[in-house]
Amino acid sequence: MSRRPNPLPRLYRWRTNLLHIPAMTVVTAVCASLSILVSVVDKRGRAQHRIARFWARAMVTLSGCSLTVRGLENLRKHPVAVYASNHTSYMDTPVIFAALPFQFRILARKELWPIAFIGWYLSRSGQIPIDTANPHATRTSLGVGVKALRSGMPLFVFPEGGRTSTGELRPFQSGAAYLAIRAQVPLVPLALSGVFDLLPIHTRHLYPGELTLTAGEPIETKGMTPRQTGELTAQLRNAIESLRQAQSAVDRDSVEQTALGAES
Repeated sequence: MSRRPNPLPRLYRWRTNLLHIPAMTVVTAVCASLSILVSVVDKRGRAQHRIARFWARAMVTLSGCSLTVRGLENLRKHPVAVYASNHTSYMDTPVIFAALPFQFRILARKELWPIAFIGWYLSRSGQIPIDTANPHATRTSLGVGVKALRSGMPLFVFPEGGRTSTGELRPFQSGAAYLAIRAQVPLVPLALSGVFDLLPIHTRHLYPGELTLTAGEPIETKGMTPRQTGELTAQLRNAIESLRQAQSAVDRDSVEQTALGAES
């Protein structure tokens, strides 16, 4: 259940319009411009990724949120893997870049590429656009992703293909599982919590709170074939849902303890 008030109090709307958005826009423009300049000499993308991580942490801070990463040991078990998370908000991407402690590439919807600054960064830093409306283009993008994995570059994917409107998981597309099987690398489930309350779909005002990224046990794919893509997709969805439910239970306990403390 969402903790975000509806309607959102005026204080949060004014603060978003007058403080959060102007500051976040300036930082985004500066970091994207710097990344584009650095890309001329940074052929391996390391400096660009460091700039992206600085931008992401700044976005989380400027949104008024704190970020906790759980299961950090599961992010360090394999040098190359496909990482997949639920998709709840425009703020998911900054949270992912702020939380993952290594360089990676992201498969993102091609509609982001025309956006000023963000699209420029995506293009110059080697991120992979995917056109879900064009099956041939999708296969091409997945082929690029497999090559990146085989070259030693981890990938991140939102398997739902778009943001949820309710906070619950949407049906999963098979791209993440297909990539992991074709490259024979583990598939790591991630669950985001609190980001939906911060900025759900069809809204533009922030409701700051505690954000959590939980990393689950990597799912091994060695020996699996593309015929098992559906099976692996279902396994991934179940793993992410389990992580979500576990974090929801922790959040409920925290709220109850806070309420009891206030009453005593």
